[in-house]
Amino acid sequence: MTTKTDFQVLFDNGIHIGHKKHKWNPRMKRYLHGERNGVHIIDLEKTVKYLKDALAFVSKIANEGKTVLFVSTKPQSMTLIEESAKACRMPYVNAKWIPGLLTNFSTIKTRIKYLADLKEQKATGDFEKYTKKESAKLNKTIAKLENSLGGVQNMKSKPDAVFVVDVVRDNIVVQEARKLGIPVIGIVDSNSDPDEIDFPIPGNDDAITSLTYFIQRVTEVINESGKSKK
Repeated sequence: MTTKTDFQVLFDNGIHIGHKKHKWNPRMKRYLHGERNGVHIIDLEKTVKYLKDALAFVSKIANEGKTVLFVSTKPQSMTLIEESAKACRMPYVNAKWIPGLLTNFSTIKTRIKYLADLKEQKATGDFEKYTKKESAKLNKTIAKLENSLGGVQNMKSKPDAVFVVDVVRDNIVVQEARKLGIPVIGIVDSNSDPDEIDFPIPGNDDAITSLTYFIQRVTEVINESGKSKK
């Protein structure tokens, strides 16, 4: 049975606050408690239940030594998603999603290798054989690739699951994962389509307090497994 503390923590983090009523997705109806002042209120009883299911799945994945790809291109969570993924040694995407990162991973791997090769050349001093202009251009290429691929540069194969913070904003990630049969764990706000998510977590996907709570819970579960990827 859910304790008062469970609800209080969720409530204090603003997890119950959805979007304005006119922005809702009707498929979220079963996860909503009602509406207040034109804003949908998420049913925290459902949040507790589905969060528990999602975390159990994440724990299973981590215990098997498998990979969970963290994804959030929301500006307010870019730093948080990077720090959290690094804390549990998982890959992440917190800048612009590269179309085909999952569905065309073989091509993405060549870009990742190119980045690794450039970094190796720079580290060993090979850039010194180039002109200043050529060297500057290569450094810009490294910076650009780091921005887009830095979080997945150690990912040797497609992930075993994807954790998506905003399933509406990053729907392309959801679609690529679904196409490949990769399970998706995702926060579903009142404007989301929960039917596209394997492990939906009803909750506010905008407030930094809510995002921090969910991301930290996932991170903690992976670390507690003791078998996060190295």
